[in-house]
Amino acid sequence: MKFIDLFAGLGGFHLALKQLGHQCVFASEINPTLKELYSDNFGLEPKGDLRQVNVEKIPKHDILCAGFPCQPFSKAGPRDGLENPKLGKLYREILKVITYHHPKYFILENVPNLEKHNNGQTWKYMKNLLIEKGYNVLMGKLSPHQFGIPQIRERLYIVGSTDNLTNFKWPKPDKLCWLGSIEKYLDKNPHNFRKLSEPVNRCLDVWQDFLNNVPADEKIPHPLWSTEFGATYPYEGITPKKMTYHDLKQFCGSHGKSLENAQDLDQLFSFLPSYTRRDQDVFPKWKINIIRKNRDFYKKHKNWLDVWIPKILEFPSSWQKLEWNCQGESDRNIRHYIIQMRPSGVRVKRRTTIPSLVAMTPTQVPIIAWENRYVTPCECLKLQSMDGPNGLLKIPEKTTKAYKALGNAVNVKVAILVAKALFCNETKFSNKMKIRNKRLVSS
Repeated sequence: MKFIDLFAGLGGFHLALKQLGHQCVFASEINPTLKELYSDNFGLEPKGDLRQVNVEKIPKHDILCAGFPCQPFSKAGPRDGLENPKLGKLYREILKVITYHHPKYFILENVPNLEKHNNGQTWKYMKNLLIEKGYNVLMGKLSPHQFGIPQIRERLYIVGSTDNLTNFKWPKPDKLCWLGSIEKYLDKNPHNFRKLSEPVNRCLDVWQDFLNNVPADEKIPHPLWSTEFGATYPYEGITPKKMTYHDLKQFCGSHGKSLENAQDLDQLFSFLPSYTRRDQDVFPKWKINIIRKNRDFYKKHKNWLDVWIPKILEFPSSWQKLEWNCQGESDRNIRHYIIQMRPSGVRVKRRTTIPSLVAMTPTQVPIIAWENRYVTPCECLKLQSMDGPNGLLKIPEKTTKAYKALGNAVNVKVAILVAKALFCNETKFSNKMKIRNKRLVSS
């Protein structure tokens, strides 16, 4: 069958469908670097901005694939969805192509947050638009780690067909799949790898000092917000935003900093954790529980924490939080694990999986701590199933651009499984109809 590849990026959908024997007849990609790479890798030059493409000029096709921009729906983005003046409209460009060409199938990919965006109304609206075009539509969430690839990266897949999807079954995760160590996905002698910066190394050393002081039999709070160590501002029944400047001055903010000397309200709030600055009457229960848990931990270990706190103050607020995802491990050497410096904190994970590859900033690239380096673009290529004889020949030369492109890419193995399931449904449906017709004829 013939397919088109919209918002193609590095060409994850192209790699997947090509391996299944299908032919790409059109692609679009607005990024100049990725356009050139796509042409080099596949021998097909993509068109640029899809909004500038005459829909009538797009070749006829049986399958439409699109990993359309996720920023409007991502937790890390503005979450303005279809109201986004630029990116939200790109979904309507997909609809324009579907309306004119009416392909038999489509496969769309996006972030899982799309399902819940705007309390589910965005997805409901998008789905109804597709149904109005004459499609049966299903949505499911899948992650590479469910199929033996050591990357936890849940993505939402939307499949559609002009045929009935009653017999469609999403690829079944292998519950018995043992991932073991991620080390087989790592290069033994990586070239051009990026070492950890001095600030990152110092931050990890400070957190190691913290871990060394926590009793071995005690569970580390998750998440750990060091900003609550010594803080006394009210957090139950009321928030700082609902209090007066005069009333707040009697309390302490982040790391026990006195609010009494704040010259004005703006300075006072700069002394408080960033997550208290949102205008709300009360904090949600989950936040209240985290604050309470961290303050209780501080009271219990105040003596040594008061000595440790000044060491963490030099770092950005996101690095002052710890997400220790290794509960139960007797080994608390932070350099023995996978680390990611995320906006939510310093995330530490076992060696079984790599954190989700996203459109990463240089500091958010996963860290191979025992080798004092970041994961390389070539290793990311493996984690996106884009390596090997059927993989990509070229990726962006500039490391930062390579990370971003790979973070936005569709995982090829997962895409293959979804496509197989969708096209297999056609065979089952067709066979069922043939049997039914034979029975009608014979009767």
